[in-house]
Amino acid sequence: MREATIDLDAITENVRHLRALTGVPVIAVVKADGYGHGAPRVAAAALEGGASRLAVADIDEALALRRAGVDAPLLAWLHAPGASFAEAASAGVEIGVSSMDQLVAAADAAAAGRPTAVHLKLETGLARNGLAPADYRVVFAEAARLERIGRLRVVGIFSHLSNASPEDDRAALAAFEAGVGEAASLGLTPQIRHLAATNAAISLPETRLDAVRIGIGLYGLSPFDDSTSAELGLRPAMTLRARVAAVRRVAAGHGVSYGYDFHAVRPTTLALVPLGYADGVPRQASGQGPVTIGGERFQVAGRIAMDQFVVDVGDHDVSVGDEVILFGDPTLGAPSADEWGDAAGTINYEIVTRIGSRVPRVYVG
Repeated sequence: MREATIDLDAITENVRHLRALTGVPVIAVVKADGYGHGAPRVAAAALEGGASRLAVADIDEALALRRAGVDAPLLAWLHAPGASFAEAASAGVEIGVSSMDQLVAAADAAAAGRPTAVHLKLETGLARNGLAPADYRVVFAEAARLERIGRLRVVGIFSHLSNASPEDDRAALAAFEAGVGEAASLGLTPQIRHLAATNAAISLPETRLDAVRIGIGLYGLSPFDDSTSAELGLRPAMTLRARVAAVRRVAAGHGVSYGYDFHAVRPTTLALVPLGYADGVPRQASGQGPVTIGGERFQVAGRIAMDQFVVDVGDHDVSVGDEVILFGDPTLGAPSADEWGDAAGTINYEIVTRIGSRVPRVYVG
């Protein structure tokens, strides 16, 4: 009745393309269950494409990947206050450190002969997590001491960019480089400096450093308003589809769905699609979201409900069981996740990430 098809070959090819484009190792970001695509399968496809590391937001996501048999280097960087890192360290998860408390907790998680691997995160202007510049010296000095006594291994130093403008990102790069310099002066020599996500990895070569963190590009979607996936050499991995559940003919003036926001302007055929906001289809796209049925393009008529929405197909020959594609690869004629983002007043990241667990993921490739 409904499914999200995930093309694993597309993910593998996207990684290969971005590795070749940037010329540096790729850290594949598979947080939020792989942006809704399914983290374990996405991780395997990304590693097949040459990703050197994986990254997630939190420890639970990292441990779920370990339980799924993913044993590649893996970073988790967002932690609850007072979090314990013992289980993560035991599983070989690299800990993103944004405070002295987290540094100490990471050291406490070390075992004999097994220092905890950490990446020190610097605050460089985004005003989120990360070590404040005023704290650099004391935290770097303590990290160097803990490294000397075998409690820590500082694998990396990293930060995030705002992508507000190239000038803003270059200012953040300068702040980051100053922080890295201060860390070096206190004896820290991390293997990896990483700053750029997909946007800057493509558009601002000087931010690529030792590795790039690829999130949205991994899934074949564009981070830019003025460039499509195809123009960037990327292929969307997710296709969201359903089957027409009911068809009815109505007279002119007939109201459709809750609130009767839509009335038929002529005698027409309505097709019922069994996907709704409980599945992650944004209600904000009511009356606007595009679909294709039988290769013809239509749009949502009236409000998107929890489990279903209606499409006005006019006089086209549409039957129960016909395939409905909400979004996928536009080079194959499907609407794009970008179009759904525009219809809902949001971004393609949210469109794919919000697809719910009621929608089975079917893997191909």
